[in-house]
Amino acid sequence: MLMTTVTTPASVRAFAFLHDVRTSRGESPHVDVVVPATGRSAFEIADTLGLPLEMVGGAFVNGLLYAGDVTVHPGDRVALVPKGTPAFHPAFFGSRHAS
Repeated sequence: MLMTTVTTPASVRAFAFLHDVRTSRGESPHVDVVVPATGRSAFEIADTLGLPLEMVGGAFVNGLLYAGDVTVHPGDRVALVPKGTPAFHPAFFGSRHAS
């Protein structure tokens, strides 16, 4: 019997300036990205999407805020946010989580 492995992609969205970068190139700011079961960092995913890494401040993963080195796994919901986004201030979304 032939066995296949099915991976659920991570749902990735680019916000604010990062959204503009994607749309200015005619690309969708929302993409599904296949990640290995061991995961990939949000920075690696941003790089794969051609986003300027010096502008990526971090990521929301499944509703929690992390630095960009957070590991993203199959099925995660990810929002990449640029540096300077007010979301990184605890008054907006609470404290950051360790990666």
